[in-house]
Amino acid sequence: MTTITQKIVPHLWFDKEAKEAAAFYTSVFPDSQISSEIVIKDTPSGDCDLVSFDLWGQRFMAISAGPYFSFNPSISFMVNFDPARDKNAASQMEAVWEKLSDGGQVLMPLDTYPFSEKYGWIQDKYGLSWQLILTNPEGEERPPILPSMMFIGENVGKAEEAVQFYLSVFKNSKEGVSAKYPAGMEPNQEGTVMFSDFMLENVWLTAMDSALNHGFQFNEAVSLLVNCDTQEEIDDYFENLSAVPEAEQCGWLKDKYGVSWQISPKAMDEMMSEKATQEQIDRVNKAMMPMKKLDIETLRKAYEG
Repeated sequence: MTTITQKIVPHLWFDKEAKEAAAFYTSVFPDSQISSEIVIKDTPSGDCDLVSFDLWGQRFMAISAGPYFSFNPSISFMVNFDPARDKNAASQMEAVWEKLSDGGQVLMPLDTYPFSEKYGWIQDKYGLSWQLILTNPEGEERPPILPSMMFIGENVGKAEEAVQFYLSVFKNSKEGVSAKYPAGMEPNQEGTVMFSDFMLENVWLTAMDSALNHGFQFNEAVSLLVNCDTQEEIDDYFENLSAVPEAEQCGWLKDKYGVSWQISPKAMDEMMSEKATQEQIDRVNKAMMPMKKLDIETLRKAYEG
């Protein structure tokens, strides 16, 4: 089994369905597998399933931790079907759309749009959103799955600023493409971002503005977990990203746009994996619970007992 080492990992918060959803997603996308499943006992939400899984080259994590947050389309996942990579891209796209539609809700029908000969936006049966697109294969290749941020409400018009901010926080980063709204696309303002993509630590993401009245905002249901090698790195990300002191808990923080991040030592992968004993997992979890910013040394001592 190939191990995906990924600095930034999308993290999905479910009420009870993390294991079931991971099994579903790995059945929908090609080259996908569940890499680990553990139980974290005695959390404020009771016993929680924690699942790591890979979808088409993108590592995800999911937790069942109670009915506190619901998915919405402010963070969705863009799925590129590239005819240059696979001659069956169009039929593969239809098959994935079919599976995600089961019990789901269509936000934009699978159809031809000015920006793509085939595109659709769907919310699956768990509420998670996916944008499926038949990509134009001429540009630089992008990975199949990219986390996608939509700047709406009080954030509208800030996509470009946010991308520059993230590029400044993450050392290994670069800008990709950017397309602006032309005049005549009200309520979207001319010059705001219709689509852009950018790379942080070898993970590609997308960002866009939308001035439509959506009635939702970024929340903790989808967060971005950053795997750090050192305490210094954890300290840096915390200092640069955290903008809401009351949201700081167990390594979680919120940035100035309301996006949730988890700043975590890479060593947690081992401490919270199937290799660890239940006692070790319980000790690490107990040590972590009172922390805001995570302390690697304290967690390692708890792990080693």
